[in-house]
Amino acid sequence: MDHYLVESPHAGQNCRNVGDLVNRAGYLNHFDWGCMGSVYCGWAIIEVENEPHARLVVPPLSRGQARMFKIVKFSQLMLNSRHQQ
Repeated sequence: MDHYLVESPHAGQNCRNVGDLVNRAGYLNHFDWGCMGSVYCGWAIIEVENEPHARLVVPPLSRGQARMFKIVKFSQLMLNSRHQQ
C-alpha cells in the first residue's frame, strides 16, 4: 500500500456539506481543515492501493478540484541511493 497526501479544496458555501459527506464516508478524522482560518481546504494522509482509490475519499462535490500526491518517508539508504544516481 502507498501513502497519499490528499488535498481537497472546496467553496466556503459548501463547507458544511463537504464535512458531512466526508464524515459519512468515514474519513472525517483523517482530515485536517483550514476552514476556520478561511482556507477552505482539507488535507489527509491516507494509505491506499493507488491514486484512484485515494481520490475516492473526497466527496464528488469537490473531487474535480482535489489533488493527490504519493508520498514516502526517506530512509538514509534511500536518500544515499537517490543522490548516487
